[in-house]
Amino acid sequence: MPEQPNPWQTVCALDELEPGKFVEFRLSVKAREPEGMPLTGFLFLEQGHAKAYLNQCPHLGIELNWMPGRFRDSDGLFIQCSTHGALFKPDSGECIAGPCQGDALTALDIREQDGQWQIRLPD
Repeated sequence: MPEQPNPWQTVCALDELEPGKFVEFRLSVKAREPEGMPLTGFLFLEQGHAKAYLNQCPHLGIELNWMPGRFRDSDGLFIQCSTHGALFKPDSGECIAGPCQGDALTALDIREQDGQWQIRLPD
């Protein structure tokens, strides 16, 4: 039987995701560019709703966080790239300041399944 192109991947138990906390994970698929590079993502609650994005700045393709679990700017309002300070709206991933302004983070599909949070890459 052929493998599904974008299978769901379990990230964590539902109760591990708490307000103000980011859950980081490695995706089971590798990056296309640069070829074979591991892909990571992060999951968090934004106004009570779970959100998940690739941990990759659209400008340079590097990971956003400057320390494990640290993705927010100093005011705690936006997701911030640690390398060049780009700011992203947490609810949409849209870049509102920095060299990738007008671009956006890559959102991951998310669902609750059997007491777990699961994600998958978009088609």
